[in-house]
Amino acid sequence: MALRLIYMGTPEFASASLEALIAAGHDIVAVYTRAPQKSGRGLQENPSPVHRQALGHNIPVRTPKSFKHEDDISAFKNLDADLAIVAAYGLILPQVILDAPRFGCWNIHASLLPRWRGAAPIQRAIMAGDSETGISIMQMASGLDTGPVWAQTPCAIEVDDTAGRLHDKLMDLGAHSICQALTDFEAGKFPASPTPQNDDLANYAAKIDKGEAAIDWGKSAKDICSLINGLSPFPGAWCMHAGSRLKILQAQADLGLSGVAGEVLNAEGWIGCGEGAIFPALLQRAGKPPMPIRDFQNGRALKVGDDLSCSAIN
Repeated sequence: MALRLIYMGTPEFASASLEALIAAGHDIVAVYTRAPQKSGRGLQENPSPVHRQALGHNIPVRTPKSFKHEDDISAFKNLDADLAIVAAYGLILPQVILDAPRFGCWNIHASLLPRWRGAAPIQRAIMAGDSETGISIMQMASGLDTGPVWAQTPCAIEVDDTAGRLHDKLMDLGAHSICQALTDFEAGKFPASPTPQNDDLANYAAKIDKGEAAIDWGKSAKDICSLINGLSPFPGAWCMHAGSRLKILQAQADLGLSGVAGEVLNAEGWIGCGEGAIFPALLQRAGKPPMPIRDFQNGRALKVGDDLSCSAIN
């Protein structure tokens, strides 16, 4: 069967799935996305990546600020859609919207639910030291990412994965997963009903707070690497060096090295931790672009014995 689809998404993560659905020939009757944000010197309206993409394919775009008004609810219902596909949309969908399409709303979620529910599943998975994450295709319910799951596709988290790199991998995997799920659904290969989540295994992936980004060198090298890689590229984990903040955007751990926590241990730039040491592979000074440590060290910017504690003034 050919399904009439509504697509709902906003950032780059959602744009890959929209492009894949368009390429696969699905009938997308409308795209919903967040309203354009004003930015720049002239406060020009800046449409979302999904907005621009939809316009490029001549798909009607709608940008309600909420679904609290009857006009917006009626407009959604009148699309007479079979299914709505949602990916990082950014608005809460009330039950009346979740129930409007014939088969409800599916969400493309960047975690193997119920592992990480909430706004920042990619970052939280790395920060927690998880070895695996993935994409879940979930039937949306009124709770926060609590709906039953139709399909899941795992993805290994490599030791050098940052949140940015993992985002891109899951973005592509999400596009593949939703297309495969729709193919299977249309062919009648899905089970009669999705699998309920085990709430006892759920963790809340809270939105990243900039206050989490200060590096505590008293923690283990493994935990510090997880923090650094999980907060890269934004907001970026930081320490102090030469009187100003220094972001570390990628790091490796070695539990066999030892030294004073927060001190530079050698000319290569290894930094002592509460247990082991880290190698800061990518660094960024305020107002400067990110720089590999080999280039950073050409000027011997990190000297043996330097104290990188967040409270230090070198």
